[in-house]
Order: sequence, then structure tokens, then C-alpha cells
Amino acid sequence: MENVSDIVEERARSAARAVLLPAALGFAGGTLAIGVLGLLVKETGLPLLIAPFGASCVLLFAAPESAFAQPRNVMLGHLFASAVGLGVFAIAGVGVWQMAVGVGLAIAVMQLTRTVHPPAGADPLVILLAGGASAHFLVIPVLGGVLCLLTIAWAFNNSLRRLRCSLIIGTTSRQSRVSPPGDGG
Repeated sequence: MENVSDIVEERARSAARAVLLPAALGFAGGTLAIGVLGLLVKETGLPLLIAPFGASCVLLFAAPESAFAQPRNVMLGHLFASAVGLGVFAIAGVGVWQMAVGVGLAIAVMQLTRTVHPPAGADPLVILLAGGASAHFLVIPVLGGVLCLLTIAWAFNNSLRRLRCSLIIGTTSRQSRVSPPGDGG
């Protein structure tokens, strides 16, 4: 028969693992994704990284089941928000109000199309703070970068799903390893 302190200690260890494992996986996934994109930038010379991709990694690796982290939302959210930023720049140029309208319009378009991806709300700011961009921005860095991120997230999250489940399930319940009372064990 177990004593109370053993049960409390095991539950504390289980709780720590339940917090530490997802944090470690989020760290590893985000590091891998941005690292691979950075290497691709270095090797190809293509500008595949924009700041909002760091925030996309938070959702892709820390909350992959979230609606905001689904491929449709990530892809279309970035494309629509960037298109809005390019449109605002083409029509009104660069300025504080243009940035405000760009972000507001990006939010509205993502809501209307049911493709909300919060990090993409910063895409118009990236374009307008840089002093504008061409339509090519939609292909590189947005489309190319997002496709890379989604591929890495898919491979990473799916390859570790079984590991994550087995580690968490295997450590959260000490009772599953304890013989029932009166069973002699």
C-alpha cells in the first residue's frame, strides 16, 4: 500500500512533466522551423523570413490543435493580410493611418473569410514599415515561407504526437500501475 507522500510526490512529478514536455517540444519545434527557414535564406538568398512567422511558430508548435494554427488559417491568413497591406500601400502610401487601416482591414478580411491567424495581422505592418513591397511579396516570402513552416510543423507535430501521448499517458496515472486493494500486490 502506498503512503500519501508517495502519491503526492508522483503527482507532482507528473504535473511537472505535463508542463515541461510541451514547453520542450514548443522550443524544439520553433527552433527547428526558424532555423530551417534561416538556413534556406542563407543558402538560396531568398527572403523567406518575416517577423510574423515567429508568432506563427508559437501557434504551430505550442497550440497545434488551435483553429488559428490550422493550415488553412495560417496560409490564407498570411496571404490575405499581406494582400491587404500591399493594397493599402498602392492606394494610400505609407503612414501611421495607413498602418492602422491595414491592420484593421486585415483583421476584417480574415474574419469574413474565416481564416483568422493572429500573427498575420502584423503582415501589413511589415509591408508598410518597410516602405512598401511589390506583389512578389505574396510569393516570396509569404507563400514560400508559410509552405516551409507548415511542412516542418506537420512533420514535427505528427512524428512526436505518439511520443508525446505515450510520455504523458504513461506518467500521469500512478494508479494504473498499482494493484487494486486486496490483490496482494
